[in-house]
Amino acid sequence: MAQRGRPRTFDRDAALTSAMHLFWEHGYESTSLSQLKAAMGGGISAPSFYAAFESKEALYKEALERYMSLYGDLTKSLYDASIAPREAVLMTLQRAAKMYCEGGHPKGCMVASGAMGAGASGSEDITQLLQGMRGRARAGFHACVERGIDTGELRESTDAKSLAIAFDSFFMGISVLARDGVPYAVMKKAVVQAMGMWDCAVKPARD
Repeated sequence: MAQRGRPRTFDRDAALTSAMHLFWEHGYESTSLSQLKAAMGGGISAPSFYAAFESKEALYKEALERYMSLYGDLTKSLYDASIAPREAVLMTLQRAAKMYCEGGHPKGCMVASGAMGAGASGSEDITQLLQGMRGRARAGFHACVERGIDTGELRESTDAKSLAIAFDSFFMGISVLARDGVPYAVMKKAVVQAMGMWDCAVKPARD
């Protein structure tokens, strides 16, 4: 009869949440196995860790899935054609500013902070995964600008790619500001200022 392994002395779901918070706070490369084991508690050994999560990379991917399931709806309005394009962009930036500054989890965005150190040897898959996620958000902003042009709200001469990148830069940038302690009240005002980029491209109304 095969010998059974030692029963786990930790809650896997709680351990995954702890890992998510660590990766969110420090990024993939800067989070060590010893930090992960300590955060999980229960005196988890290296063999038990690998039995539960296979590898640090696999754990990161699972933690990122958990993050997206909890907070990944920030950009959903960008792809909702029932929402006016300007409103969709505004909703995304407002939601992001609020979530990035909330308590109960690390500040900022895990996808943005995950880029810290990513690209080092052995993390190419992680780098590509994060780039893909950031690219989808950027594509969402681009889709909204294109809709604004197509509906006649924005001037036909509007550079959709540049305006989308400007919004995406703000979207990613406020994650860093939240981590630096910029308060939510300031973020809300900054979102209003950022929407001025859209308003500057609005097609003048005819008399």
